[in-house]
Amino acid sequence: MTVDHRKGPRRRGEELENAILAATLAELMDVGYAGLTMERVAARARTGKATLYRRWSSRAELAMDACKLISVGESEPPDTGALRSDMIALLREMAARMAGPLGGILRGLLAETTHDPELACLVRERMHTVGPERTRRVLERAVERGEIDPGVPTSRRAAVATDLLRNEFLLFGTPIADEVVIDIVDEVYLPLVLMRAVPAAGPEAGA
Repeated sequence: MTVDHRKGPRRRGEELENAILAATLAELMDVGYAGLTMERVAARARTGKATLYRRWSSRAELAMDACKLISVGESEPPDTGALRSDMIALLREMAARMAGPLGGILRGLLAETTHDPELACLVRERMHTVGPERTRRVLERAVERGEIDPGVPTSRRAAVATDLLRNEFLLFGTPIADEVVIDIVDEVYLPLVLMRAVPAAGPEAGA
């Protein structure tokens, strides 16, 4: 049955946007990205479809913004006083999120990226910013403590841990075992980021 959004209270601004995003999230949980439509979201949010299009140009943008409601977003990363324990805590947070509703939604979105170029672009963009940004803040603290070189937070090494955890999730699903998290940090990540830069040889080196 179609909901008559005009019977609901008039909402504006952030209140209306949050209602739309919550409705989108509920639709993603119910029917997945394949079944997501602007019409269904508008009906569930008790608003008009035109209202959605004024804020989001496509369902792909809408879906990715809705995922922010249950993502770790810009929350402050762990600060335990040591790089190893910070990274283990950070990856445990990510693993827990992946085991919840967000993980199921992301797997559904990724399944659709093979035939939806716009969605694929947005997924790559969002998935490669949130995790690495929080990791960068952890690494910057480690630089301040003298644990790692100053160049590590902006190097390719910075995102290796979150990338490995994401690959584990995509290949094997959840729950991600805690020993996997610890292995990623101890066997791969720390040896990479704790490597000290080797000074370039001067002209006299070959003399």
